[in-house]
Amino acid sequence: MASMKVSLVLFMCLFCVILPCLKAGADSDNSTIAVFDPVLKEREHQAEVAALQAYQPNPEAVADDLLKDVETELEGTNTTRRHLGHKYKGPCTATNPIDRCWRCNSEWSKNRRQLAGCVKGFGHRTRGGKRGPIYVVTDSSDDDMANPKPGTLRHAVIQTGPLWIIFKHSMTIKLNKELLVTSHKTIDGRGANVHIAHGAGITLQFVQNVIIHGLHIHDIVSVGGGLIRDSLDHIGLRTQSDGDGISVFGSSHIWLDHLSMWNCYDGLIDVIQGSTAVTISNCHFTHHNDVMLFGASDMFDGDKIMQITVAFNHFGKGLIQRMPRCRHGFFHVVNNDYTHWLMYAIGGSSHPTIISQGNRYVAPPNPAAKEITNRNYATEDVWMTWQWRSEGDLLENGAYFRESGVPRTGSEFSRHDMMKAKPGTFVRRLTRFAGSLGCKVGKEC
Repeated sequence: MASMKVSLVLFMCLFCVILPCLKAGADSDNSTIAVFDPVLKEREHQAEVAALQAYQPNPEAVADDLLKDVETELEGTNTTRRHLGHKYKGPCTATNPIDRCWRCNSEWSKNRRQLAGCVKGFGHRTRGGKRGPIYVVTDSSDDDMANPKPGTLRHAVIQTGPLWIIFKHSMTIKLNKELLVTSHKTIDGRGANVHIAHGAGITLQFVQNVIIHGLHIHDIVSVGGGLIRDSLDHIGLRTQSDGDGISVFGSSHIWLDHLSMWNCYDGLIDVIQGSTAVTISNCHFTHHNDVMLFGASDMFDGDKIMQITVAFNHFGKGLIQRMPRCRHGFFHVVNNDYTHWLMYAIGGSSHPTIISQGNRYVAPPNPAAKEITNRNYATEDVWMTWQWRSEGDLLENGAYFRESGVPRTGSEFSRHDMMKAKPGTFVRRLTRFAGSLGCKVGKEC
């Protein structure tokens, strides 16, 4: 009889944990939330309201604005040499409109917050921790998930209000559990060589206004769940993490810039569950299978508000597919350098709009992998209605982009949301400093 009572108690405990988990799973994909308590429900609601406010009803105008900025930046420049992969020793040359905003100022460390005004594309309203104080990370440890130690990155990202987070010195941080970042934060790796590696990744869930800049993120693994503090006034029970480098979940006004990313357990960057107003720029991606996932489920039409700019990135050695893989939303892929893929570069399902402008696509030697695009779970009569357009792309080594939908006749977005691309012949110049820069205080980057 006693054993039956113990069994009943254990069953009820498991039921109380599993039922909320199932409910969360029904409402959202890969949330890693074990108990969807009232605090998280309220955050979810606030995040949905913020995402709807961030949504641009005329996204093409946003894209066209970015293209105009690119054209202005390239006037008067003539170099096409890439210095990615080895140290550049020449004078500072800002080769795209985002970098021109701050990079060649030797006093950047005295005005770090200037960076917040440099973002282009759909994330152009992102300000991160611009209005908050500086927080200096001095300790690379990550030992206490419930009560993070002051001076650690985990302690910094759970603070209330805007915060500009920098690092006292170079360090490698092995996260024991996923790092849950609160709203209005900038993680700024400039001036130090900072690696997030060999542990869990970074999660932006139900938050707004976050900038992540200048980090190396690699060798991320899936780790077990548990109680993790996600703010000063809340600890939540989490399930096992997916192993993404960066996961953006139900969030808006996000800017990921000058990151070097490789070899994560799941994706390098996932943007899902109705996230919008996102810019991913100046990053260097290598040695990975599923690079970027935008929208996790064909059944979740909340991703129709998703609007993402992918600009000035280098998709390099050892990549296989998903650069990105898109669902439902509007995706502006502009002036990126695709030098490697094994299966395909850009894919999607569920009627996404993909505008590819001024990219360089270098196809692999495999004759069966020359096509840039890949459409999933739809017959040709269906996917031919999806608007996937290639404009000014440079196609090399037999690469080809299978277009669909009606040609664009004009732009409905503002000039801030949709950049104007230069032709693909300019891409090596625009992406020559992709990845973490290795900036030193007192010197131009």
